[in-house]
Parts: sequence; C-alpha cells; structure tokens
Amino acid sequence: MAQINNILYPVDFTEHHAKVLPLVKEMVEKLGAALHTLHVVEDLSHYSNFFVPHPSLDKMEGDIKAGALKKMDKFVKDHFADSGAVTTDVVSGQPAAEIIKYAQANNVDLIITATHGRKGLEHAIFGSVAENVVRNSPVPVLSINPYK
Repeated sequence: MAQINNILYPVDFTEHHAKVLPLVKEMVEKLGAALHTLHVVEDLSHYSNFFVPHPSLDKMEGDIKAGALKKMDKFVKDHFADSGAVTTDVVSGQPAAEIIKYAQANNVDLIITATHGRKGLEHAIFGSVAENVVRNSPVPVLSINPYK
C-alpha cells in the first residue's frame, strides 16, 4: 500500500460533513498525514444569462467567497485545533472538478468525503458531488454515508 501523506477533506459546512469529522481526525492522526480542507463556492457565471449584470455577479461571488473563508477558518479552529497544521483553501467553480484539480495540484494521496445520501428524483436533479469525485479522481476516495 502506498504511503498516505496528504488527505483532502472537502467541506460544504453541512451536517453531513460534521458527522464524519471524527473519522477524518482519526485517519489523519493514525496515518500521520497532513490535512487539507477545501470549500468550493459554486461558480455563478452561468446566471449571467438571466440579465444580472456581470459586475453584480462578481461582487456576489466575491462576498460569498470572503464569507466562506471566514467560515472555513472557524471550522478548522473548532474541529482541528489539536491536529497540527491544516491547509485550508476556498475556490470558485464546479465542486467535483475543483476537488479533483486541488487533489492533483497538492499531491493529495486520499480524499475523504461525506455523501448526502440523495436518492431518486433528488439525486437525478442535484446529482452527487461525491459520486462524481469517486468516478473521476486520480487518487483513492473514501466516501462515507454519515447516516449508516
């Protein structure tokens, strides 16, 4: 088995992700790996077709990203203060693609993510970021259903 030095934990600040925190912390500790946390702010540019001025979208996306950075800092302080150095990042784009891009650019050896457990019509409409990451990731992905 390959050495796991870097673990990526994509966070969307929902209760789903909070429920897998104990496992993430345990994996980081037992493997002695560095932890990377990532939040992806959905790219709003596709809403420009709705006659919303582009500068307004840019400002809104910037405000959302600034808020997400503050929330990420608090999240890491609240949950990983005793875990040593944690790398945090907030990026804009399509979540699954950005998670994979981050993993490739930062020598990530393992991605740990929570699923939302969507089924049926809800899954068909919203899709699954975790499923997309599992299918396209160049590194192993541990996908956890927090309700099982």
